[in-house]
Amino acid sequence: MKDREESSSSSSSMTTKKTNGIINNGEHEPRDINIRSFSSVPSSPRNASSKYDFVKVKVWLGDNADHYYVLSRFLVCRMLTVTKIPNHEAIKISLELKKLLIDNSLLDVSQSDLETNLFKLMERRGYGEEYINRYNMMTKFHHQRVPLVILVCGTACVGKSTIATQLAQRLNLPNVLQTDMVYELLRTATDAPLTSTPVWTREFGSSEELITEFCRECRIVRKGLGGDLKKAMKDGKPIIIEGRHLDPSIYLMNDENKTPSNDPEKSSSETNSSKDLTSDKNPEASSSNTKETDNSAVKPHSHEEAVASVEANNLSEKVTQCTIDAESSKDAEKKSKSADGSGKTKSGPEPIVISIVLKMSEFDHKALLEEWISSRTSGEKYTTKEKDRLITNLKTIEDYLCSFNSQGVTVVNISATTFPQTLDWLHNYLLQRIEEGIRSSENEAPK
Repeated sequence: MKDREESSSSSSSMTTKKTNGIINNGEHEPRDINIRSFSSVPSSPRNASSKYDFVKVKVWLGDNADHYYVLSRFLVCRMLTVTKIPNHEAIKISLELKKLLIDNSLLDVSQSDLETNLFKLMERRGYGEEYINRYNMMTKFHHQRVPLVILVCGTACVGKSTIATQLAQRLNLPNVLQTDMVYELLRTATDAPLTSTPVWTREFGSSEELITEFCRECRIVRKGLGGDLKKAMKDGKPIIIEGRHLDPSIYLMNDENKTPSNDPEKSSSETNSSKDLTSDKNPEASSSNTKETDNSAVKPHSHEEAVASVEANNLSEKVTQCTIDAESSKDAEKKSKSADGSGKTKSGPEPIVISIVLKMSEFDHKALLEEWISSRTSGEKYTTKEKDRLITNLKTIEDYLCSFNSQGVTVVNISATTFPQTLDWLHNYLLQRIEEGIRSSENEAPK
C-alpha cells in the first residue's frame, strides 16, 4: 500500500512538471525559457504517447490565420527524415516538439512559430543550418508543386525496387510505379503487341535486333504510363517509376511545353533526334534505331502474327490519336481561359526529370541472376546455353542503358557491401537536383 502511494505521488508530480520552450504565438511577447532535452523527460513505454497524441494542436496558416491543420508527429517526423536526419532522431524531435506545445498550453500556434521552435530543437540536437535549409527547400518544393519524375532504370536483379522504395520513404514520396505491372496489364487487358516471354530470354540474330525490340516494348509501356505522367505534370505530384522497361531516351523533355511528349508524331521525331545523340556513344543503339525506322519491330514468326501485329498497331494508333485530339482541344480551351490581358498563358514550374541507371559488377550480377533464374523457372530448367543467352542479353541491355551517361543520366554501381552508403549518396543527390530545379523555375518565372 505504501508503495502504491509513493508511485502515485511520483506519477502525479511527474505529470505536474512542464517542459519549457520558446513560443511566440503572435499575441504575447517572447519568453526566454530553457528547453529541457528529450532524454530528461521521464516517460513510460506504455503510456508515453497517451497524453500527447490525443491532444490536438492547431497550426494556423497565412497572414490572417484563415486556415489551420492539426499537427501530426508522424508528418513532422517524415519531413525531418527528408532532410537526412536519422529516423530515430526525427522521432525524438517530433515528440519533443509536441510535448513543448502541449505542456505550455499552446494548442493554437502559427506555422512560423511552430517552425521557429522546431528549428531550435533541431539545433539543440546538432542538426543546424544545413538541415534547416533542406527543410525550407523541401517546404518550398511542396508549396510550389514542382512536378518531379524519378526514373530508376536497370536490368533484372540490380536492386531497382529496393532503391525506389527506400528513396520514396526517405523523400516522403507516396507514388511508386512499377513498369513490370504496367507491362502485364497492357499485355493481358489490351491489344498491345506484347508477349509473355521477356525480351531478354528470346533469341535474336544480333544485339541490334535485341535493342530494337527492347526499345519498342519500352515505348508501349511509356504510353501506358501516359495518364500517370500527365497527372504528375498537371497537379505537381512527385512520382517514382522503376522497372526493366525504361528507356531514358523516351523520357527526354520537350522544349516547347517542358513535358514528356505523348504525341506519336512528336515522339517519333524526338526518338530520331535521340538516336542521333546516342549514335556517337553507342553504335549498337544507332544501328538498332535505324533498323527500327524501317521495320518498327522484329519480324514476326508467321504471317498470322504479322497481320495481328499490324492490326493491333493500327488500332492503338487510332485510339491514341483520338485521345490526343480530345486532350489537345481541352488544353486549348484551358489555355484560352487562363490567358491574361497580355495574351500570355500561365505556365507552371518546370518539371524535374531525374534518370538513374543501376548496374552491378559482372560477378555479383551473374550470381544473383542464376539464383533468380532457378527461383523463377521452378519445374522448367533452363539449359546452360539458355542461361548464357539470357545473361548476355541482359548485359547488352545494361550497356545500352549506361550509354546515356553522356546525356546526363546518372549511372550508379550497386554493391551489397556499400548499399547503405549508395542509398545515402542517392538521397543527397536527389536533394541537390530538386534544389537546382527549384532555382531554375524561380529564375525563369516572370517578374
